[in-house]
Amino acid sequence: MAALSGVRWLTRALVSAGNPGAWRGLSTSAAAHASSRSQAEDVRVEGSFPVTMLPGDGVGPELMHAVKEVFKAAAVPVEFQEHHLSEVQNMASEEKLEQVLSSMKENKVAIIGKIHTPMEYKGELASYDMRLRRKLDLFANVVHVKSLPGYMTRHNNLDLVIIREQTEGEYSSLEHESARGVIECLKIVTRAKSQRIAKFAFDYATKKGRGKVTAVHKANIMKLGDGLFLQCCEEVAELYPKIKFETMIIDNCCMQLVQNPYQFDVLVMPNLYGNIIDNLAAGLVGGAGVVPGESYSAEYAVFETGARHPFAQAVGRNIANPTAMLLSASNMLRHLNLEYHSSMIADAVKKVIKVGKVRTRDMGGYSTTTDFIKSVIGHLHPHGS
Repeated sequence: MAALSGVRWLTRALVSAGNPGAWRGLSTSAAAHASSRSQAEDVRVEGSFPVTMLPGDGVGPELMHAVKEVFKAAAVPVEFQEHHLSEVQNMASEEKLEQVLSSMKENKVAIIGKIHTPMEYKGELASYDMRLRRKLDLFANVVHVKSLPGYMTRHNNLDLVIIREQTEGEYSSLEHESARGVIECLKIVTRAKSQRIAKFAFDYATKKGRGKVTAVHKANIMKLGDGLFLQCCEEVAELYPKIKFETMIIDNCCMQLVQNPYQFDVLVMPNLYGNIIDNLAAGLVGGAGVVPGESYSAEYAVFETGARHPFAQAVGRNIANPTAMLLSASNMLRHLNLEYHSSMIADAVKKVIKVGKVRTRDMGGYSTTTDFIKSVIGHLHPHGS
């Protein structure tokens, strides 16, 4: 019962929240939509929506160039405030991190590339990418894995959503050498954050008209940690009797996704499992270049690619696929209630893929990033005309 009261408290807190940004961040109810619309209209008076842009590493800057070119051609009323944060390009410092955080806190909305995390240990366990997500409390990562018409893969007509808790679990940066040659790496699972992500998943399913939520876990081995996560999901599920609830062990989930992914609708899971499943599922529909993603806190929304890869080997070769970032940018415009521009860009990207004449190398073609951008711009037109 304590768990249920905690969930109800979270609901009441959201209902009573005076900050419309808090509603918009969760994006899980009609009231949230209406509230965010009123805030969006306040910004529109000034002529454009301020959005923080963080290009990141690898092909990130090239993908952001694609977004800016398409936005310019579509006359999107968005003003990008660009910041650079990189551990591999010596552009990372506490000062730069604070500048990025300040911009994101002011604008509430950001679009970011992958900030590459070096494997070498240099005295700090938490990467700048992880610290950014923690400081903004971007607890929910949402990846909508959907097949693109015209692009054939092993599985077609897929439509599933992966919701990942991304502020605790194995990514808590709590590691130490307890004895010579013995490393302890702590996995943190809390009732509050497990309830929060479970409620987010069920609210998402409710708002999007989806019928089933599957909680993915390893509670048969991690009986206390994953056991708590699973218990929280089961308790929250009782509050949503119209949505079917299932549980599945993570290793079986991987096999089922490959064999029969059509059985899934919305999946909710802890941090590490979500990272793995995001990438596995992206591979089912064409890879990291075609799947958009987004992360939410109660107040902020960050749009990015669904599978986070810097593609360092492709830098400067004009071969990166901008599909995922452009679709993510379209989702960002929908979040800002710019439905017209959102649909225009998403439709143009999907038409380019459906026609099939312009395809980047990862999709089996020989077109350049520039070719793809030009083709998308050529397909822009008033939505519905």
